[in-house]
Amino acid sequence: MKLWDKGFTIDQQIEKFTVGNDREIDLHIAIYDLKASLAHAKMLAAIDIISLEELQQLEEGLQALATQIEEGTFVIESQFEDVHSKIEYELTLAYGDVGKKIHTARSRNDQVLVALQLFYKDYLQAIISKTNTFFDTLLTLAETHKDVIIPGYTHLQVAMPSSFGLWFSGYAEVLIDDVYMLNAALKTVDQNPLGSAAGYGSSFPIDREFTTKELNFSTLKYNVISAQLSRGKNERTIASALGGLCNTLGRFAMDICLYMSQNFGFISFPDQFTTGSSIMPHKKNPDVFELIRGKCNKIQSLHTEMLLITNNLPSGYHRDFQLLKENSITAFQEVKEVLDIFNYAIQQIIIKDIDLQDEKYQHLFTVDSINTLVMNGHSFRDAYQQIGSQVQAGTYSPESAKSHTHMGSMGNLCLDKIQQKMDETSI
Repeated sequence: MKLWDKGFTIDQQIEKFTVGNDREIDLHIAIYDLKASLAHAKMLAAIDIISLEELQQLEEGLQALATQIEEGTFVIESQFEDVHSKIEYELTLAYGDVGKKIHTARSRNDQVLVALQLFYKDYLQAIISKTNTFFDTLLTLAETHKDVIIPGYTHLQVAMPSSFGLWFSGYAEVLIDDVYMLNAALKTVDQNPLGSAAGYGSSFPIDREFTTKELNFSTLKYNVISAQLSRGKNERTIASALGGLCNTLGRFAMDICLYMSQNFGFISFPDQFTTGSSIMPHKKNPDVFELIRGKCNKIQSLHTEMLLITNNLPSGYHRDFQLLKENSITAFQEVKEVLDIFNYAIQQIIIKDIDLQDEKYQHLFTVDSINTLVMNGHSFRDAYQQIGSQVQAGTYSPESAKSHTHMGSMGNLCLDKIQQKMDETSI
C-alpha cells in the first residue's frame, strides 16, 4: 500500500531503490506518528470534519497499534512503503471508511516532519539529561581529587602543575557549553509543522493551534513554506549540537587513553574494564575509550553529511530528505550509548601516584618559582630572566616552589559556580 497509489503498479526495481530501508528506519518514529495522528484526528473532530464516534474509533485503533509497538509486535510488511501507509491500512482494515479519513487535511510531508520532530524532541531531552548526569559525575570526581597533582602540558611538553580536580571540572564546565547548543537545537525543533501539508497549507479550516497544544509544542511554524524549509535545517542544527558534545567527549577519551599509557602513567582502570592482546600478555588496552573516541569522531562528521545532502535545494519537498532520517536517528542512539558507558566507566578510574622527582618533571614548578620571586619584590621580567638562566645552566631547583601559591589555586576550583552555571541552563 502507498498513500499516493493511483491504480498503477510501480516497477519493482524502482520501488526497491526508492523505498530503501525506510520500513526499518520508520519503526523508530512509529510511536510518534501515532501520537501525531491522534492529535490530528482530535483536531478534525473539533472542526467537524469527522464525528465524535469516528474519533473514538480512530482513538481505539491508534491505541491498539501503540500497544503493538510497546509489546514489540508491530511490523511494517514489505507491501507497505512506510509506517504512514501501514497505519492507515490498519485503521481502514479495522474501521472501513473511517480509517480512510485520517489523512484528511495533511500530507505525508508534514506527517513525517511532525513525527521526526517529536522524536528529535524526546531524544534531545534524553541527551541533555544524560549530559547532566555525566556532568554531576565529573564534579564529584573533581571534588574527590581536587588536591591531587597532575602535570599540565602544552604542546605535549611538561608545562605547569595542575590537578585532577581541574581536569575533571574543566571537562564538566565545557559540557555546559554543549548543553547550550543542545537547548538551542531543542528550541529549533519545538515548533509544530503539522498542518503545513505538502508545504502549501490546506484549504480545510484546520486549527493548527489545537494540534500544537495537543502535541506539547511550544509554538508552531506559522508559515507553511517555512515548515517545509525546516526539513534538513533541523537535522543540520541537531548534528551540529551532537557534534559539539561529541567533540568534548572524544577529547576527554583521548586524554584518558594518553594518561593510561606507560609514558604518562597517571591513571588506570580495573582489569575488567580493559582488554588484552592475543600475543602480548602484559597488555591492558583502553578499548572502551578508543571506541568512544572513534564513535564521537564519526558523529562529528554527521553535520557535513546533512549539509551536503540539503545544500542549495530549492524550497518545497524533495526525496533527498528521506536520506536524512537514518543517520540522524542512529546518531542519537549512539550518543546516548556513549554517554551511558562513559559515565559508567569513568567512575571506576584509578588515580595513580605520580613521582614528581622524576627528571622529566624537574621544570614543572618554574612558574611558581618566578611567582615566589615576584612576591618577594622582584619585577616579573627580572624573575623570569633569573629562573630562565637557572634552567639553561642546569642549576634550577624546584624545592622552594612546590608549596607556593599554585597549590592553593589548584584547590580553588569554583565547583559551586560551575554547578550554578549548569543549573541555569534549565531555567
